[in-house]
Amino acid sequence: MTLSIDFIDETERLSEEEIEQIEEILNFAAKKEEIEESSEVSVTFVSNDRIREINREYRHKDQPTDVISFALEELGEDEIEIVGADMPRVLGDIIISVERAKEQAEEYDHSFSRELGFLALHGFLHLLGYDHMEEQDEKEMFQRQKDILDEYGLKRE
Repeated sequence: MTLSIDFIDETERLSEEEIEQIEEILNFAAKKEEIEESSEVSVTFVSNDRIREINREYRHKDQPTDVISFALEELGEDEIEIVGADMPRVLGDIIISVERAKEQAEEYDHSFSRELGFLALHGFLHLLGYDHMEEQDEKEMFQRQKDILDEYGLKRE
């Protein structure tokens, strides 16, 4: 395995298999993106209420969302990059609403595990610097997501 992933399931609703699949998808994506061995990421599964609080606090949007990522490598104002220390690369945090994932799986008529995999990968790509603010960036990010999920074998059913 490539990544060191810390899973926290605040909902206590995910099976071991669902978490293992997300671990496999993220490691598959890390290989595709040529991420350094032992890079660290955390994935937290929360309720709609909890992700709404996070969304309100950090993005000033008072509504639940499906996934939020916090990239730890983005330097803010007055922050200095630490170079040369022999430490693992810490990519950041991915927070997924289990309730929204279930709702969206039904809405898009595919499995819950496919939606979880999609959201985890979407959050992971954000940690790597992909975004979808501009149309061209959105095309690139969404195509990358599709390519990775298809190659992994987690297609829309």
